[in-house]
Amino acid sequence: MFNHIVIGSNDIERSLRFYNAVLGILGVPEPVRQRTATGHERLFYRHDDHSLGITQPINGEPATVANGSTLGFRCASPEQVQAFHDTAVAAGGTSIEDPPGPREGGSAPMHLAYVRDPDGNKLCAVYRPR
Repeated sequence: MFNHIVIGSNDIERSLRFYNAVLGILGVPEPVRQRTATGHERLFYRHDDHSLGITQPINGEPATVANGSTLGFRCASPEQVQAFHDTAVAAGGTSIEDPPGPREGGSAPMHLAYVRDPDGNKLCAVYRPR
């Protein structure tokens, strides 16, 4: 459904270290770095025909967190959910909500882990057994 998602960062080098570590758990290669005509830096992580962009806001204002938003990352196993969480925390993220693990309710059982990146963006690692 989505082609790309872009989130803001106030420290692109910190975001580079964080997302290289966390997305590396999912097999995502290092990003393509771009500099806009205005000098703002961007990182584009590309995987399976999808893109996640991390950018310094081009309007010159600080990057802020979108209240109520979550970026969900599909994992291949409960172990990968745990590794995503642990790597995110080790790379400067913050564990939030319930500890990583199985959840009941909704449409089907799943394994989840929630973290915030160093800029406060909410991320979710999710594994849905088939």
